[in-house]
This record gives sequence, structure tokens and C-alpha cells, in this order.
Amino acid sequence: MKHVIQAALSAGKEIMKIYETEFDIEYKEDDSPLTTADKRAHDVIKTTLQTQFPDLPILSEEGRHLTYEQRKDWKEFWLVDPIDGTKEFIKKNGEFTVNIARICKGRPVQGVVYAPALDTLYVADESKGAYKVEGVLTGGNVKVQPLPLPREKDITVRVVASRSHMSAETAAFIEELRFKYKKVETISAGSSLKLCLIAEGKADFYPRYAPTMEWDTGAGQAIVELSGAKMETAAEKKTLTYNKENLKNPWFLAYRK
Repeated sequence: MKHVIQAALSAGKEIMKIYETEFDIEYKEDDSPLTTADKRAHDVIKTTLQTQFPDLPILSEEGRHLTYEQRKDWKEFWLVDPIDGTKEFIKKNGEFTVNIARICKGRPVQGVVYAPALDTLYVADESKGAYKVEGVLTGGNVKVQPLPLPREKDITVRVVASRSHMSAETAAFIEELRFKYKKVETISAGSSLKLCLIAEGKADFYPRYAPTMEWDTGAGQAIVELSGAKMETAAEKKTLTYNKENLKNPWFLAYRK
């Protein structure tokens, strides 16, 4: 895992160099934003992973997207989002992450989510569980905590919602919870930090009834599931799978019982 973590941290350093400047914004065919930081982070991660794991292919949001015929026989690969939450990066609110997941036979078995502006790292490995690491690069006292974090029992049910994508279906889900529970509180967050809140135990539900791609969720799903929480498709209550013919995810619900 150390090489994967290093790839995420190195990408985070490159991102922060640009974050602190006035940067240009491009727009892709789907109108999603793209910055120099996305490109540089992709290059750093790709170089590190190819050097350390030359036999494993890489599927990155900012890389060349292979056809399903070209990748359908992959048993194992890296799934990368160099900057998850580019809109949050552009807004400069700090809620963006670097996502790297190792996918084996369609499921995430390792995940790294690094929030460079917060200097907070989430790491998950199926043989070691999930952890939150604070103060990774800032020096001083590095704080490592297994997930989920301790939480005082109360009657409040916390729902995490997207900072930039609140659909009508998500709003309806939250209203439904209000009929079931005495006290429901909504927490807003950007990028994969929403999934990390479930992994930490700071939120109970994260309904994502809006579009996402595989690279948006692979690393976060590893951290959620290896912290003991669940992440299932909204319709069929099945685990999300990866390297599908269509790389779009179905709607899903992440939750902690």
C-alpha cells in the first residue's frame, strides 16, 4: 500500500501548487470542468503506479478510456480519479480528493482517498481494515485512527448529501427518513468525503440518487465496506461492481447500521 499512498500524496502536492494560484478551467464534452491540476495529478499517479506495478492496467478519469472489448478480461486493475470534486476544487472550499482503488474481480480490495487541502488520508486494505490518518504532510503529530471512529449514542440520524448535486430523489429520501426517526440532520460535503463520513461513523446514510462514474466511488467504497458499513445499489440492494461495459454507476445507498 505504501506506493499507492505515496502516489496519492505526490498528486496532492501537485494539486496544491495549482490550488494556490489563479488557474485556467477547461470543459470536457460532458460539460464537466477540467483543470491543469487534474492533468498533473493524473500524470503523477500514472507514473508511480506503472513504475511500481507494471503488470496492472490503469483506468483513470483523465486517462485514455479503453473500450469494453479492450478491458473486459481484466482481473485486476487500478481505478483512479485524480481529482474527485473538481467543482469543489474550483470553488476553493477544500472538499476535493485524490481517489485510487485496486479492483480485483469487479470489487474494490484496496482504497486510498486523500484530501490534500485538509491533509487527511483515508486508507483501506481488505487484510488490514480501514483507517483515517490526519496530518500526513504537515508534520508534527500524525494521528492514525481505525474506522469507524467512536461515536456517542444519540437519537440523531445523520444523512450526508452532496455539496453540488442534490437531486429531487435524494430530497425525497431524506423526507422519508423524517417520518421514521425523531431527529434527522443533514450534513453537506463534497467529493468522496461523503463516503468517508459513512466510514467514520459521522453519518448514517448517504443516498446517491444522481449520476456517478466508477472512478468516483471505487476508493470510497473500499473504505466504506472495510470499515464495516454497507454500500449497495438503490434498486436491487446489491454491491456495486466495477469494470462494467457502461462505466456509469447505478444509484446507490451507503449506510451504517
